[in-house]
Parts: sequence; C-alpha cells; structure tokens
Amino acid sequence: MAAGAVDFVAMNAGHALEQLQRFIASDKRWIFGHLGYDLKNEIENVHSSHEELIQFPDLFFFQPEVVIRLEESEMIIEAETGDEEKIFHEIVSVNDSSRVDSGAIHIHNRIGKEEYVSIIQKLKAHILRGDCYELNFCQEFFSKGATINPLTTFQNLSTISPNPFSAFYKLNGKYLLCASPERFLKKQGKTILSQPIKGTSKRMADRRADDKQRLELKESAKERSENVMVVDLVRNDLSKICTEGSVKVDELYGIYSFPQVHQMISTVSGELKDDIEFADIIRATFPMGSMTGAPKKKVLELIDQYEKTKRGIFSGAVGYIDPEGDFDFNVVIRSIMYNEPNKYLSFQTGSAITFYSDAEKEWEECLLKAQAIKKVLQVE
Repeated sequence: MAAGAVDFVAMNAGHALEQLQRFIASDKRWIFGHLGYDLKNEIENVHSSHEELIQFPDLFFFQPEVVIRLEESEMIIEAETGDEEKIFHEIVSVNDSSRVDSGAIHIHNRIGKEEYVSIIQKLKAHILRGDCYELNFCQEFFSKGATINPLTTFQNLSTISPNPFSAFYKLNGKYLLCASPERFLKKQGKTILSQPIKGTSKRMADRRADDKQRLELKESAKERSENVMVVDLVRNDLSKICTEGSVKVDELYGIYSFPQVHQMISTVSGELKDDIEFADIIRATFPMGSMTGAPKKKVLELIDQYEKTKRGIFSGAVGYIDPEGDFDFNVVIRSIMYNEPNKYLSFQTGSAITFYSDAEKEWEECLLKAQAIKKVLQVE
C-alpha cells in the first residue's frame, strides 16, 4: 500500500514509456501507479476514437511518501517523514462505524441487447474472413450525476467480491475501485510470470450444482479453446523478452473459484534476457492478451471500431515496482471507475468472442460479471 507523492510522472500515449523508464532509472525506490489501456496507441501505432469521461491519464507513476507492507505476521511502515509510529496509531484507530453508505445509483447500458447481438455477429464475420481468431469485446455500464462514497463502496465491493488483485486507487478526484482476480505480470529476479484468465461459469448455492458447474467449465471445449488461444498469445509476447527456450506453461486450464464465478486460469513464465528494461517488457506484452485477443494489432483496431467507449484505465494495469526492480501488476477488470468532480460512474464487462460464440450466452456472461458491482451500487 502507498500514499502521498514525493515525485511522479504523468503522460498520455506518445512517448510515455520512454519518460517512465527515465523515472524508474533515476533512483532505486518504491514506485506505484497504472498503465492505461490506451497506451496501445503508442505501442501498436493505433488510435482511440471514443469519448472517455473518467479521465485517468494513460500512464501515471509516483514515488510514495508512505509505503505499508503486510507480511505474514507483521506490518512494515516506511515513511519519508519518519512518522512511522504516528501513521501506525492512525491506522489502528480507524473506526469502521464511520463508513457512510452511498445512495442508490441508476445504471444505463451503453449498448442494448439487440445491438450487442448484432455486433457479435459482425465480429464472428471478421473471424470467418480470417481478420482475427479471438477478440475480447467489452461494453460499458454508466451513471451520470452519481454520488458515492468511494471508500465505503470499495469496502462493500471487497466484502461481496474478495479477490487477490483488488485495488483502491485515487488520483486527483478520480477513483478506481478494483476487485480483480487476474494477474497481468509479476517479475521476481529474472523470472517473469503471467496468469491470463479465460473461461467463466456461475457459482451455484447448492454444492452439487456448483461442483457440476466447475466440472463443466473444466471440460468445456469452447472455454479451453479460448484459454489456449490467449496462452499462445502470452507465450509469443514473453518470447520477445525471454531467453530462447525458457518460456513455458506452468499450468494450463486451472480452475479457481471466486464468490460469484469459477474461472479458468493458466500460468505462463519465462526467464528474462539480460538488459531488459521495464519499458521493454511493457512494449512486448501490453495490452494483455486476455483483454485484447489475437492477432493483437488487428483486434485493437476492431475493438475501437465496435466498442462505444474508450476503455481508459479499464483493461489496463495497476501495481508497483520495488527498489530492486521486481514488480507485480494486475489486470483492471471487475472495477468501478468514478470521476468525483463530474459525478460520472462507469464499469465495463466483456467476454472472449470466437467463431463458436453464442451471442446470447456472451450477453449473459457480461451480465453475470456485472452482478457483484450492481449489488454494491444497490442496483436491482
């Protein structure tokens, strides 16, 4: 966890990664921040044509004033001011009774069901023509004039949908309330690891029915084909920055259960070449294959053509780089984005589209993924 900013770099796509690399190289320190989806414009020489009202920059990283690390049996506080004891007492004195609930939010779909089904048919036509073989298509749900308590909303989201890569992220009145189950990239020493998710099924209250759902997901030919396509894309991305022959699939088609859904997760790793910098890694792997598809540049163009909203920080990554250069970043999904000054609230859901996709089922999958967020926002 980190708070405050001693120094920072904020850029939109253009020369953002070059500036970030200079910022990283200037000193050995903790750095936290995000990579926005539209960095794709810099990396793949494509463009974004839609409006985006949350307004996070494409890239923002900062050296924090305070870093808090939670180990197995201790909490470590590092503060630029040396006020670690004061900060500790402030943390332990926080009273949960001060939480304030937000009012009910009225959510609108950016795309109606009929138009959604039509778009999926068009995407399948692109696949049939050979333009691509898998594409992650997302839709936005939004509310104008929304008033929420961001911290309370995040606490409620974490209670309803606890996930290993969650994040509460605030930048100048803009909030990301993230309940992500997915890791984008982790580096430890020379090893780089990615854990793409593709494959979803609904949790059931009855244990036998839930076990059946889990087994059906594990054995689903459709979900396996989607998952292995993304695994191949990740392997290809990592091979650009890893030593020859070191990229391997540590786990294929792993099934993991979360409060609302079962997920199919695979793990891919490799050993980095010498003299590979952070910016090189991001250029080779971003945006992540699980949120784009393949071939990557073509699907980025199709996503912009058929989606109705700029993704912004959604489908991006939030994480940290430690003083030794190791890092860990999530995939920004299952998230509420909120611009407090203009009272605009947004969240997006999506699914992988292949030639065998059923538009009605893809629509239902998007609604399933939105359930936890709608419950948090008190939407029926």
